[in-house]
Amino acid sequence: MDEKIRYLRKLLDHLLIAMSFVCSLVVVFHLGYNTDPEIERLTNRILEWCFLFFALALAAKTFTAFKSKSSVISRVGEALLLFYFLAVIIADSYHFSAMDGTELVKPEWMYLGIFAILIIEVSKQTLFFDKFYFNPTLLFVLSFLALILIGTALLLLPKTTYQQQLTFVDALFLATSAVCITGLSVVDIAKEFTGFGQTIILVLVQIGGLGIMTFTGFFGYFFSGGFSYKNQLMFTELIGENKVSSVISTLYKIILVTFFFEILGGFFIYLSLDPNQFESRAEQLYFTIFHAITAFCNAGFSTLPDGLNNTAVRFNYGLHLSIIGLYVMGGLGFGIIFNSYEFIKRWAFNLYYKLRYRRHFVYRARVIAFNSKIIAYTSFFLVLFSFVLVFVLEYNHTLRAHESIYGKIVTALFIGTSPRSAGFNTVMMGGLAFPTVMLLFLLMWIGAAPGSTGGGIKVTTFALATLNIFTVTRGKDRIEVFGRKVSDNSVSRAFSIISLSLIFLGAAIFMLSVTDPDQNLLSLAFETFSAYSTTGLSLGVTPQLSNAGRLVIILTMFVGRVGSLTLLVALVRKAKPTNYQLPAEQMNF
Repeated sequence: MDEKIRYLRKLLDHLLIAMSFVCSLVVVFHLGYNTDPEIERLTNRILEWCFLFFALALAAKTFTAFKSKSSVISRVGEALLLFYFLAVIIADSYHFSAMDGTELVKPEWMYLGIFAILIIEVSKQTLFFDKFYFNPTLLFVLSFLALILIGTALLLLPKTTYQQQLTFVDALFLATSAVCITGLSVVDIAKEFTGFGQTIILVLVQIGGLGIMTFTGFFGYFFSGGFSYKNQLMFTELIGENKVSSVISTLYKIILVTFFFEILGGFFIYLSLDPNQFESRAEQLYFTIFHAITAFCNAGFSTLPDGLNNTAVRFNYGLHLSIIGLYVMGGLGFGIIFNSYEFIKRWAFNLYYKLRYRRHFVYRARVIAFNSKIIAYTSFFLVLFSFVLVFVLEYNHTLRAHESIYGKIVTALFIGTSPRSAGFNTVMMGGLAFPTVMLLFLLMWIGAAPGSTGGGIKVTTFALATLNIFTVTRGKDRIEVFGRKVSDNSVSRAFSIISLSLIFLGAAIFMLSVTDPDQNLLSLAFETFSAYSTTGLSLGVTPQLSNAGRLVIILTMFVGRVGSLTLLVALVRKAKPTNYQLPAEQMNF
């Protein structure tokens, strides 16, 4: 009996992934290509019956789960998904009759359910990578490449734009920019993209910000019910977790923290908006969701012409502060967020026990990790440094448009923090003073924290290079900070990252000067730094680039997102360990 149930569940899994894949292709064709009302009606009717089949298959899996060896987590996941399908069918049941030709279920909710089935079933299949020898670093790089190609195919659909269809290079550029959470665009997505096209960009940003393997790993575990030991080893490298036993909890935390801050930030964005500026509540809600996701993921895309410099929101300082809060939290990295939560929770409990039971504080060593301290101190210094410099440099330039001192402070804070990977702008970039532009080069190059949604060489690399300068000038042979010695491996990796970034940036600027010699060198260099650091700011040269120049920026965005050192590690075979050590020699500098 148990063998028959296992066979039935496996058969249902195969049917679900096959049918959900076909149905998803049909939905994409319908939303992105079809314009015939008769075909639309027929397509929806076919999808309605497929939707009912999915509901029945999920019901069968849910009821047989109790007689199988499936875990409690997978049973809960299947039950929740079944509940969604039944809720959609029941909620719309009084709107239709199977004989009168009306829709069985509302198409939007039906499409969402079909895509959910596909994502879940594909996510479960990703857990079988452990059956093959696969370099996790190479898998990380290939996952981004695959997502970019899927995004390119979707953006080539005619209904993504209102008028002229995108060329292949333009679609590839936008897909890369979205997946690599950059924000550079060769077209104005606010004016030229339909709601369908903007939604594709939004989904690519969300998946690209989390990382496709993190995304599929979470759903794969939740709906399959477990990880093998090889799965856990693979994900330790993919998500940067040191402990194998913590992989599952870290995956959960990453997903939950992302959605928590996006929902919280979206709440404040929604409250800061003027409803009179939108045609409907639905449009206001879509604006909120779009900007909450792109801000936390440090993408920089906006549904407004001219972005946040649009006259409708240019002086909406509440919105600006909400966006700042989101992209700063996204740029800090998940590690420091987890550490801060543990630190605050411990102090809260200590304070509670002190007031309630008169107990002494219980201290725990190293609640805040070494990396988190480096990130926190360096980020605070960079925010303060950039804010003060921008306020001084731009006081008689772009800040003159803001009459109140409060407005000047918020705008200076926005200009000073956005270049470190966020990519939003509340002023005309061409109106910035030249010294400010030079400052933005530095901030874009430094970027955000490791393990975050931001790019750049990372604040830890910059901090380590700075500490090394002080170490050398003081005549010491090792870097020591916060009562710890920085390992030699960390130092060598930091200088490898810095060297590779400068080499690649120089090569990219050189190639752009060849492909687009008619463009200003400063604008080309700014574009290159913005692409490599996945920032998304531009001096206005992006739409004017030639196809060859756009391909250079595409490669720069991809290398900047996956990391130049990561890319080399994925492609170059590791050297075999040796049991000997050559004599050391001193080099002259």
